[in-house]
Amino acid sequence: MNQPTISQGHALPGRPEQWATRLAFFFIGVALATWAPLVPFAKHRSGLDDGGLGLLLLCLGAGSILAMPLSGALATRFGCRSVILLSGLVLTALLPLLAFLDDALLLGATLFVFGAAVGASEVAMNIQAVIVEKGATRPLMSGFHGCFSVGGFAGAGCVSTLLWLGVTPLGATLLIGLGLLVTLLLSSRNSLTYGNEGGERSPMFVMPRGMVLFIGLLCFIIFLAEGAMLDWSALFLESQRGFDRALSGTGYTAFAIAMTLGRFGGDRIVAGLGPYRVMLLGGLVVALGFAVAVLVPFDAASLIGFALIGLGASNIVPVLYTATGAQKVMSPSHAVAAITTIGYAGILLGPAVIGFVARASSLSLAFGLIGLLMLSIAVSARRVTGPRAQG
Repeated sequence: MNQPTISQGHALPGRPEQWATRLAFFFIGVALATWAPLVPFAKHRSGLDDGGLGLLLLCLGAGSILAMPLSGALATRFGCRSVILLSGLVLTALLPLLAFLDDALLLGATLFVFGAAVGASEVAMNIQAVIVEKGATRPLMSGFHGCFSVGGFAGAGCVSTLLWLGVTPLGATLLIGLGLLVTLLLSSRNSLTYGNEGGERSPMFVMPRGMVLFIGLLCFIIFLAEGAMLDWSALFLESQRGFDRALSGTGYTAFAIAMTLGRFGGDRIVAGLGPYRVMLLGGLVVALGFAVAVLVPFDAASLIGFALIGLGASNIVPVLYTATGAQKVMSPSHAVAAITTIGYAGILLGPAVIGFVARASSLSLAFGLIGLLMLSIAVSARRVTGPRAQG
C-alpha cells in the first residue's frame, strides 16, 4: 500500500514527525529559559547597570532578527532538520560561555551568536510545525507551543534548583547542556528533510500588509510580555522584592508553569469559549497580572502576578496563528513567516527597551507600561476573530 504524500512527493508527516516537532519546541524552550536565571549573574560579573544590561540583551535580539529571514530560506533549501540540528548544536555549545564570561564585549558577541541560533531554530521549527499540522486530522499548534512552555518550566526550574543547591552557573549549564544534546539528537531523527511542501521558491522576506501586519503587531506585544518574563523577571524579584539571587528564577518558573497548563488545555479552551473570548479575557488577565506584580508589594503577590501573565497569554498566540491562516491578504506560508518575524522581535528586542525605561525610571514602571499595552490585545479581539478578519 502506497504511503500518502503531499505535493513534491514528500511522505505525509505522521506521529514520528509530530513527536520530533514537540521535542524541537521543548528543546528551544529549555535553552531560552536556561538563560533567564543567569541574567542577574551576568549583570553582576560584567558590572553593568540596567541600561547597560538592556544593550547587552539587544545583542541577543539583533542576532536573532538578522538570522530569521536567512534561516527561512535555508530551511526551504536544505530542510528543517538541517537548520534545527545546526542551530541547536550552536545553542548547546554557547550556554556554558554565557555562564562565566565577564567581559561585556565578549558576552555581547556571544549573545549575538546565541540569538542568531535562537532565531534560526524558531523559524525552522515553526515551518515544520505548520507542515506537520497540515498532515494531521486535528489541531496541534497549541500542543507544540505547550511543549515550548514545558521546556521553559524545566529549564528555569532545573537551573534555579541547581544554583540553590550550590552548583556554579557553569556547572549548571554543562549539566543542562547534556540533556539538551540528547533531546536535539532525538528530535533530529524524524525532523523534516524539507521546509516547503509546495516546492515553490520563497523570497527572503515578504513585506506584511493589511491584516497580517496588524496580527504581527499584536504578536509583537504578546511576545514583548513573554520577553519581559524571560529576561527581567529574575532581576525584578531580586531588585524590587528582595529575593535571593539563587531563587530569583522562580518568577519565570511560575510564569512557565501557568502558561504550560493553559496551553495543554488550549484546544478545549478555544473550542469552549471561542477565539474572541480567549483573546479578550487573555489580554485582560495578562494586564491584571502585571498590575498585581507591580502594585502589590509582597513576594507571593509577585509570583501570583507572573502566573496570571502566563495563564492569560497561553492561548493568545495560537488564536493569532489560526487567524493568520484564515486571512486572504497573503498566502498562509508567507503570512506565518511574517508574523513570526515581527512577533519574535518583541520577545528579543523588547527587553532591551525595558532596560532603557528601567534606567530612566524603574523596572516597575516598565512592567506597568507592558500591562497597559496588553489592553490593546483585548480591544483588538473582535477585529482579529470577527468576520472582517479575512480582509
